[in-house]
Amino acid sequence: MDAKQLKFFVKIAEKKSLAAAAEALGITQPSLSIQVKSLETRLGTELLVRSTRGVVLTQAGEVLLRHAERILTAIEIAKQEVREAGEKPSGRVVFGLPSSASMVLSVPLAETVRLTFPEIQLRAVDAMSGFIKEWLEEQSIDMALLYDTVGLKNVEVTTLLYEDLHFYAPPDLWPLSTPPGQDVPLTALGELEFVAPSKSHGLRMLIDKACKDAGLALTYAVEMDSLSQIKSLVARGSAFTILAPAAAHDFEERGELVSSRIVEPVITRPIHLVRNPERARTRAAAEVERLTLEVVDDLVRRNIWRGHREAGSPEDRPMLAAI
Repeated sequence: MDAKQLKFFVKIAEKKSLAAAAEALGITQPSLSIQVKSLETRLGTELLVRSTRGVVLTQAGEVLLRHAERILTAIEIAKQEVREAGEKPSGRVVFGLPSSASMVLSVPLAETVRLTFPEIQLRAVDAMSGFIKEWLEEQSIDMALLYDTVGLKNVEVTTLLYEDLHFYAPPDLWPLSTPPGQDVPLTALGELEFVAPSKSHGLRMLIDKACKDAGLALTYAVEMDSLSQIKSLVARGSAFTILAPAAAHDFEERGELVSSRIVEPVITRPIHLVRNPERARTRAAAEVERLTLEVVDDLVRRNIWRGHREAGSPEDRPMLAAI
């Protein structure tokens, strides 16, 4: 069994036809059939069931397909790393970022990459998590930040940090008896009107679950899926909102919004660095991953990205959800 035979087998599984696979590979169908028969003989089992409508993988064929895809990917990665050995990392790296994380990470990461490896072209793509997951599955991006990995298969995940959600208001219309910066119980927000994303949005689902568990129903005066518009609406005094600190870093820095961490319960969500191992990992992508970890560490250390490494102490009893 060699790489060429595995490549042929994967193409047959993809095309579901010996004739179509032979045409795509640029060889004759009889030659392809001989290669398959040789592979089956070596493994001592039938891999394909042939019919007038094409071919179907046997159970053994399905097992071989999974291994073959991983082996061929590993070979491509090895070739790429050998070619790049001793050279400066270069080339394009595509990084998918949800809007809230992009607010705090994209600029310092882009600056760091440019200064450290000027021959790497970083493309930071700001999008909703659903699109980012699709791109990971399609292998059209090198890596991503995600708040949850539900539905993703065969991904490599590194949890970077956890964020506690905060209550936000304009500084001149702070509605609570306690001052900004002091923790506020979730139940203290029950009489206020909020602007929030729609019900299907991960952040909204996390907030609603916390409220349900606390026996509280928030009043949503406006639903808006645009993060920038939510912050603008709150800064104008039209409603209040609940966000992760990274999402409102720009408005807080300019003094347009102030906040307090929500407690009883603490509402916490993780942030993961995710990549699809089936996409060939270039040296440039590996260096961007490494720099991402360094930049996140620096942002947390300087309290620009307000997060923590652990999900919370037993005393906090945070509501942790992968959303």
